[in-house]
Amino acid sequence: MDLVDIFVRLGIALGLGLLVGLQRERAAGGIAGFRTFPLVTLSGALCAELSLGFGGWVLAAGFLALAALVVVGNMASISAGDPSPGITTEVAVLLMFAVGAFLFVGPPQVAVAVAAATAVLLQLKQELHGFAARLGEEDVRAVMQFAVVTLIVLPILPNRAYGPYHVLNPRQIWWMVVLIVALSLAAYVGYKLLGTRGGTWLAGILGGLVSSTATTVAYARRVSAGDAGVGVAAQVILTASAIVYLRVLVMIGVVAAPLLARAALPLLLMMATLGLFALRGGDRQGVEQEPTPHSNPTELRTALVFGAVFALVLLAVAWAKQRLTSGGLFAVAGLSGLVDLDALTLSTAQLARRGGLPGDLVWRLVVCGSLANLLFKAVVVGLWGNAALLRRIALAWAVALLVGAALVVAAPGPQALLRVFG
Repeated sequence: MDLVDIFVRLGIALGLGLLVGLQRERAAGGIAGFRTFPLVTLSGALCAELSLGFGGWVLAAGFLALAALVVVGNMASISAGDPSPGITTEVAVLLMFAVGAFLFVGPPQVAVAVAAATAVLLQLKQELHGFAARLGEEDVRAVMQFAVVTLIVLPILPNRAYGPYHVLNPRQIWWMVVLIVALSLAAYVGYKLLGTRGGTWLAGILGGLVSSTATTVAYARRVSAGDAGVGVAAQVILTASAIVYLRVLVMIGVVAAPLLARAALPLLLMMATLGLFALRGGDRQGVEQEPTPHSNPTELRTALVFGAVFALVLLAVAWAKQRLTSGGLFAVAGLSGLVDLDALTLSTAQLARRGGLPGDLVWRLVVCGSLANLLFKAVVVGLWGNAALLRRIALAWAVALLVGAALVVAAPGPQALLRVFG
């Protein structure tokens, strides 16, 4: 390691220490603050650098000495009658020493990411405590249950293809379940953290990330019961329907990143079409909105149902590809979109990654499934909402259906697809 590289890493250690130290200083963090944390990270960095030449005992001794100082500092505070209410700052001190050391023994990007996450966690104390308080016993049980099943079951699932068409890989299927649960859980956490502070727009955005269909049902019922205005409900429903395409793009990017370049433009166009109607018809009086009552996405039953649906859609698409013409494949996509657009997206992206489907066909099938999903939500609004709400969103969805149909039929490439699939 040359001299310039050493100074660069020491500079990063100093900056990361100042970042966390600033947060602790403003939060009255006790034994360490704006000056102490940079010294801690620099100490860790220098101990790691010295250990490269003199052995790992230097780093271990530095860590133990720091731990002893933390204990002595706490004892002094307790004897002075000023006990600290927790050990968060003390743990942060030890962690930042490790961050400083890691800068000299591993990729600096990892150390930067850990320090940034530490600062964010320290800053979000009130929000995280509020989130934990808003979780019910069922929520906590569901999260723990899913974590145990994922961490224990996933490693032992066989990583090979089974069944007809050799498309059912148990480990990959469960990975898809974990991906969907993670996306939905992120939005669910947003609801719990923000409560009614998010406003109408965020209600629609998070609703689309969790489940646009569930959001549509919830707001249609609110309108019918008189708990929400037609303008507010229409804006939330249209926003949720637009955000679905962003969720789809994230899934494609995770499962089959090379397809993203082909899928981005048509899917973003669909998103923009619905988003413009949401902007045009927004109700500016609906600032505070109660979160849509979604169920916890980590519930084991929900995860297992999605896994089963995903496997069925995977089989259906593989069967249609081999036995039917392209028209039959689009029919399967439409039916899958009625049931679960996520399962359709992940199954087609996974098949494309293996070379089983052309990339241009994947986004067409996804758009087709999303149009079927829009039709289903229109039926939902008609059944659980009222005529005024249906009229408010009918034009937007009609335009979206026309745009989607035009993309599927007239966008460059369909002739080649028809030749491939007969």
